[in-house]
Amino acid sequence: MWDPQKYLSFSEQRDRPAHDLLARVPQRSARRVVDLGCGAGNLTRLLTDRWPGAAVEATDSSPQMVEAARGNGVDARLQDVRDWRPESDTDVVLCNAVLQWVPEHVELLRGWLPALPAGASFAFQVPGNFESPSYRAIREVLAEQGLDVDGLLRTDSVLAPAEYADVLADLGAEVDAWETSYAHRLSGPDPVLEWVTGTALRPVRAALAEPDWQRFRAALAERLRTDYPARPDGTTWFPFRRIFAIAHRP
Repeated sequence: MWDPQKYLSFSEQRDRPAHDLLARVPQRSARRVVDLGCGAGNLTRLLTDRWPGAAVEATDSSPQMVEAARGNGVDARLQDVRDWRPESDTDVVLCNAVLQWVPEHVELLRGWLPALPAGASFAFQVPGNFESPSYRAIREVLAEQGLDVDGLLRTDSVLAPAEYADVLADLGAEVDAWETSYAHRLSGPDPVLEWVTGTALRPVRAALAEPDWQRFRAALAERLRTDYPARPDGTTWFPFRRIFAIAHRP
C-alpha cells in the first residue's frame, strides 16, 4: 500500500528528476499527454502547464495515490501500468519512477513504442541506486533478521543508460539516455530511513507484523545513521543516482 503523505514528504527532492526529464522532451505541441504512474498527481501539472491545449491522461495502480491525485484536481484513473496502451493521438508519455517496480518493463517498452504515432516521445526515469549504502543496509538487516531478502526487495530490474538506449534504438527511436547522481540534503530525524520507508520498504512494511516492523526499523535506523551521518547543522546528505531515457519516434 502506498502512503501519499509519506511519499510526498520529500517531494522537493523526488520531483526534481521529473523536471530534469521533461526539460529534454522535444515536443512543442501535443494532442494527448500521459502521466503514466501519476502518483498523487503533483507532477501532472508539469504536463498541463507545458501543453495546456492537450488532453491529459493520468493513471496509477495504487487506489490511495489515485484518490490523492483526484484530491489534487487530477482526473486520474486506476490502472496497472502493464495494462496501459497508448491512444492513437498520444504525443507525450511521462513515466516517472515507475518502471523499476515492473520487472518486465523492457518488454512493455517494446510493445509501447511501436504503438505510438510518428513524432511522439516516451520519457522515463528510474532510480539507479540499488547498490547504494541504503540498499546494502536494507539487505543486510533483512538477512540478519531471517527475512526473505529477494522476496521483499527487488534490485535486478533496472538497466544502465546504454542498455536502455540499445533497446529503444532497436525499436527505431531517436534516443537520449543519461544518468545523474543527486546529492539530496535531507532534514529531520533519521531522514534516509523516512525516505526509504516511503518507497523501497513498502513491501517489507506490508509483510511484517507491527512488532517485527518496529524491530526491523530500529536496526535499520542504526545502520543508516552510520552510513549517512548527520552534519553539524542537523542535515544529512543522501546521494541518489537516477537513470533517464527519452525515446522519440521520428
